This record gives sequence, C-alpha cells and structure tokens, in this order.
Amino acid sequence: MPKNVEPVYYSDYLKLDKLLDAQAPHSVRYGAEAHDEMLFIIVHQVYELWFKQVLHELRSIHGEFSAPELDDKGLYLVAHRLRRVLTIQDLMNDQVGVIETMTPQEFLEFRDYLVPASGFQSIQFKELEIRLGLTRATRIAFDQQSFYNRLNDQDRAYLEDLEEQPTLFDRVDAWLARMPFLEFKNFKFWEMYQQAVNEALDHDETIVRETASDAQQLETELAGIQANRDNFAALFDDERYRELQQEGRVKLSQKAMLSALFITQYREEPAFNLAWQVITSLAEMDEKLTIWRYKHAMMVQRMLGTKIGTGGSSGHDYLRRTTEQNRVFKDFFAMATYLLPKSALPELPPSVRKALGFSRETP
Repeated sequence: MPKNVEPVYYSDYLKLDKLLDAQAPHSVRYGAEAHDEMLFIIVHQVYELWFKQVLHELRSIHGEFSAPELDDKGLYLVAHRLRRVLTIQDLMNDQVGVIETMTPQEFLEFRDYLVPASGFQSIQFKELEIRLGLTRATRIAFDQQSFYNRLNDQDRAYLEDLEEQPTLFDRVDAWLARMPFLEFKNFKFWEMYQQAVNEALDHDETIVRETASDAQQLETELAGIQANRDNFAALFDDERYRELQQEGRVKLSQKAMLSALFITQYREEPAFNLAWQVITSLAEMDEKLTIWRYKHAMMVQRMLGTKIGTGGSSGHDYLRRTTEQNRVFKDFFAMATYLLPKSALPELPPSVRKALGFSRETP
C-alpha cells in the first residue's frame, strides 16, 4: 500500500523540465553554437549538484560534532556519511576525464565568451572549503586579495558570515581534545608513549653505532635520529608545540594531536575503531580534494597553457599552488612522523584495556 495520497510521476518528481532546460550555451548569442559548450555546461552543473550533496552531508556531520557529546551511534553516522562523501569525490575526480575529451581548440571556440565568469564564483565550492576549515589567512596571496572579488553582495555576506562560525576542523579538534582516555585513573598516555619513543630511538642509536661503516655515515644517521628526537620532544612539550602552531607546521591542538595518535596506534581497541575510521576518512577526503585540484590544474594547463584564467588568476600556476596550500586535515598525514611500529608499542594497563573493550564487571 503506497504511503502517498497522490501518484508521483518520474519527470515531475525530478523536475526534469527545469533540469533539462537549464543548459543555455552562450556562444549562440554571437553566431553558430560551439558544439562542445554543451559538454562544458553539463559537466560544471553536475559538479555543482555533487557540491550540493557533499555540503548536505558535511552540514549533518558538522551538526553531530557540534553536540555536547558524540556517542557511538552518532560516530557511526559520521563515519557512514564521510564514506559517502569519499565515494562522491571519486566520481568528481573521474569526471575530469569527461571534460578532457574536449580539445583545447574546441574550448577556445567559446572560452572568450565566458569572461569574467570563473570557478571563483562557485559559492558552493567556497562554502565547502570554509566549512571544512580553510581560512582566508591560510590561502595563497591571490586568494587573500581576491576571494570575494566578482561576487554579488548577497553571496559575499553569506560567506563572510560563514567564516565567523566554527568549522568542521574546529569541531573535530574539540572532539579529539576531550577524548577521556588520554588520562585514565593513574594512566597518562603521553608519559607511557614518550618512554616508548625514547626506548625505540635509543635502540636505533645503538644499532647505528654498531653498524656504521665510517664516521660520515655515523654522523649522518645520528643526525637523523636526533631530528626524530626533536620532533617527538616538540609533541610532548607544551611550549615547543605552541611554537610549531605559530610557525604553521601543525594546526591541531596538542591534546587533539595526542588523542589522534593514541587512537591511531591502538585502533584495534573496540572503543577506538570508529574514531579511527573517522580520522582516516577525514584525511582521505583531504587527499581526494587535493587530487581533484591537481587534476583540475593539469586540465587547465592542457586547455590554456600559460594563458590567464577567465577569472583573472594565473590559470594553471594558481591552481597548482592551491593544490598543496589549501589542505585542511594535513595534520593527520603529518601524524605518521610520530607513529611507532606495533612491535615497539607498550601494552596498555589492564584497566585501560578493559575500558576500551567495553567490558563490564559482573555484579
């Protein structure tokens, strides 16, 4: 028995009359229609539809992280919706290949009719970046100067208001920082981990001193070990960690970084597995967005060479620089600096393992 009172017709439900009538090639205003402009329009409209769905998921995920507590049910929902975003990103990355079926000469048939329209004016993509946690201060110089250029007043006001609100990065940082198991009864993760790090590096140094073939090799390898000691020392020292933040080398708070490290190293523990999936998905989302930017940059170079973009940027060079600069969750990649091999990890105290395993004492 259907739940709806009135029957639904396929094209009415999907508003196909509006959707399929939304392609209006601009070239026809100036003469014969450029054949490939239809492809160009549809590809970008599809991108905007996927941006809409990704934003729909991210707003929901942001809402879960904004709650005072994020229980396992909420965390499962976050992990599930992040995986959906990742699948959509795969489609978006593959879609670059569709537009690359257009040759540079075919693009030039209508390209100059589009000035000054540009991807800069994609409000949804700007919102996506802002919601994730990309701030104006961390953008490249061209973006800092022109981020709001060519936008109408309504769109500019919307994005400026969005910049004042906590981002997904902010919410994830706060969630990690309040993770309860960093300190549990008499257990302190960073003390246990720091000891394990020192023992592992001492072991490496002993091997180097015993096996180095000459003084130069010994000096080089000891310098590498000392660099690792310095990296780890900054992780456990409040003041030195703040210096790393001020230098822009890390963005996560110290507690959040330690929590992410704890979760990642002991991800097999039942209480950590969902959290580890979320951390991994956030890193993968950043990676896929970076790949999309890179593919876009390469596609623009293929289509335009060194020509200036329709929005006034330096085209390929601008896009290439944003590929690395505009990453949000790169701390989860840099975290590999602080990981130890499983064989060097200390055993967790029984009380901590019991809590992480959701075990309950029998009455």
